[in-house]
Amino acid sequence: MTWKAITSPDLPAPAGPYSHVIDTGTLVFTAGFGPQDPATGEVPEGIEAQTEQVIDNVETALAAVGLRLSDVVKTTVHLERLDRDFAAYNVVYARRFAEPHPVRTTVGSTLANILVEIDAVAVRPS
Repeated sequence: MTWKAITSPDLPAPAGPYSHVIDTGTLVFTAGFGPQDPATGEVPEGIEAQTEQVIDNVETALAAVGLRLSDVVKTTVHLERLDRDFAAYNVVYARRFAEPHPVRTTVGSTLANILVEIDAVAVRPS
């Protein structure tokens, strides 16, 4: 299997040695994105605004390979405060990922000064 690694200037710079997207031709994997604004590096306040920005970043990563949020089949979500923030994050998530919703794993995690991180797996339509 061949695959292509993509790092986009339209996304926050990677914080380590990783690519933003891996495209296998059929499956596309994104890195885990935080809520940093790609233009300013700023992190918005609150779980709703951070979730919006994270999903914007995932959407931009997918667009780099010609895909959309509707092509996502799986997400993994890390919440710094799962107990406190799940309901508010879930409202934004449900609005941004249309039905049929991708499968999802949401876990509580220790994050570096952010409230939410999301990575995605998408399938290229045939």
